[in-house]
This record gives sequence, C-alpha cells and structure tokens, in this order.
Amino acid sequence: MKKFERERVLVAVAGPVIALVAAVLLTSVVLIASGKNPFEPYRLMLEQAGYSDVQVLIVNQASLYYIAAIAVALGFRMNLFNIGVDGQYRLGAMMTAVVGAHVALPSFLQVPMLLLVGALTGAMWAGIAGVLKVTRGVSEVVATIMLNSIATSVIGYLTLTDNLGVLVGDNVTTGIMKDSGWVPGIDLGQDVGEIYGLVFLAVALGIAYWLVLNRTRFGFDLRATGESETAAAASGVNAKRMVLTAMLISGAVAGISGLPLLLGDVHTYSLSFPAGLGFTAIGIALLGRNNPGGIALAALLWAFLDKASPALDYAVPVAYEKEIATIMQGLIVFAVVISYEAVRQWGLRRQQKQVGAQLAAEAANPNAHKEVAA
Repeated sequence: MKKFERERVLVAVAGPVIALVAAVLLTSVVLIASGKNPFEPYRLMLEQAGYSDVQVLIVNQASLYYIAAIAVALGFRMNLFNIGVDGQYRLGAMMTAVVGAHVALPSFLQVPMLLLVGALTGAMWAGIAGVLKVTRGVSEVVATIMLNSIATSVIGYLTLTDNLGVLVGDNVTTGIMKDSGWVPGIDLGQDVGEIYGLVFLAVALGIAYWLVLNRTRFGFDLRATGESETAAAASGVNAKRMVLTAMLISGAVAGISGLPLLLGDVHTYSLSFPAGLGFTAIGIALLGRNNPGGIALAALLWAFLDKASPALDYAVPVAYEKEIATIMQGLIVFAVVISYEAVRQWGLRRQQKQVGAQLAAEAANPNAHKEVAA
C-alpha cells in the first residue's frame, strides 16, 4: 500500500516538475539564440520577489488567478472544457460594478449582494453552454468560445455612454461603486501596498472545492460522471443534470474571480479592466493538476512571472525584454501537456508490468492464494 501511495505521489509530482524544467531549458535556449545571458533574467526576477511591494502584487494577482483556475478545474473534473471562463469573469465583474454603482445598502448586505450578482451572472452565462450541451449535444468547447465573443460585444454595448457607461477622461467606466461595497484589505504601509480583502475568499473557495469533491456524495457523483457518464447513469446518477450543474457552478466561481480586484482596488469596471484571465486560468489549472494545493502554487508562479518581469526592462547594463516571462508561461503550458501525457504513459506501463508480474507469479504457484487464505 505504501509503495502504491509513493508511486501515485511520484506520478502526480513528476508532470509539473518536468514541465517547469523543460520550460526553463527552452527559455534559456531562446535567450542564448538571441545572444543574451540565459541565467541573468531568472536572477533578476528572483531578486524582485524579495521586495515587499512585489510580494503584495503577487499575492493579489494570484488570488484572481486562483479563483478563475478553480472554475476551470471544476469543469475539468467533470470532463468539461469550460473555455468561457474569461467571458464569464468579465461579464460578472461588469454587472457587479453596475449594480454596485447604483445600489447602496449597508456594508454587511452590500458585499454579499455584489458577490451574489457576480456569481449569478457567471452561472447564467455558463448555463447557456450547459443547456445547449445537455439538450442539443453542442460541444461546450464551441459554445463557450462563441459566448466569449458575445460577452465582449454585450459588455461593449452596455458600457456605451448612451446606456450604462460613464466617460472619465479617455476611459469609459461603469461609475464608481458605492463605498459600502468596497472590501477593505490588509494595509501594509504606503510603500508596500494593501493585500486584497477577498484573498481570503480565494482560500475559502479552495477549501470548499476540496471538501465538496472529496468528502461529499455530490463530489463523488460529479467525478464519477466525468470518468464515465454511462457508468454513472447505471448507478443512478442523472448525467445530464450533473453536466448542467457542473457548468453552473464553474460559471458562478468564474463570475466572482474578478471581484478581489473590483471590490478591493479599482471599484469600477472600465476599458482597462484586465482581460484574458480565463485563458491564463486554463494553464494554471493544468499545471496544478486540478488539485487546490497545486493550483495555488501554479497561481503564485504565474503571478510571480507577471509581476517580477517588468524589472527586466530596466536591467543594467543589459536590458532584457519582459516578454521573456510570457514566453516562459507559454512554454510551461506547452510542456505541461507533453509531460503529463509522458508521465501517464509511464504510469500505465508500470501498472502493466506489475500486473504481468503478479499473473506470472500466480501461474507459477497456483495454490499460493489458497495457502494465504488458509
């Protein structure tokens, strides 16, 4: 049993480690090919991680990445590829900002209401793809990709100044939200910054994700349906209902993934609100193997690359392009897919060898199991 556990842990850890090593090596090759020092950029970025203000930026950014990656992982565990997290995230943030700018309740009611608005908006948008899949058999990949584009157009239309938009200089916003909807964070000083208050929401979601999937009947049914819809149906699980439920929950989590930034810092939705979070979350969920702990480490790594890379532009005496970090992120995703498949094939071969050895041993001594039983 202990041997089996060790091998299971080895297989789980091998994929991410191989992916990271491969990404570093390939990035170094790119640096060498461009005539740059292949080690200096890593030293510069690691140096940035020692500064308190950069650490705050990393933690804040990682909270957004983590929530969005949990939304992606929920779909993955159900064998669903929810590529629409980016549209659900942006639409959820926009609608939350609009409601927050026009409704004023006491803080203890305002904040839960805004969280509910974001979650319901994301769930509604993901639910469209879920309904299409269970009623018409439309692939969630195709549906969510198209819904991303539609979400962009919907946001563009609603934020027109003739509708809900408010012109502030050259930027179009939804107006500043009421103070009662602002979530205070942990102020570490003027020179360091403030950690978003909703960082703790990300932690709570990670714990809830693990508990629900591993300690509840619903989580078992969800994972079983993801493994095999026909087998789950044979055991009494309504596969179509589980698919729709998984899409709704994934969308709800995606809908609140932008709220740490919205409620903790900018307090409005505008043209400068970050886009592409949902696509980044796919890579983070893959690197973290859909495990809440692994996803947390992957989110911190991604945030570190984002927030430490600007220092490369100002390196002395030789400046490095900060796009090196983007190249590394892309290579990590690329390496993740290859390394996981290689590790999976290796694990299958080991299992086959073990089963073959066991069968050979039983064939050589057919009465061994009877003797053990006696």
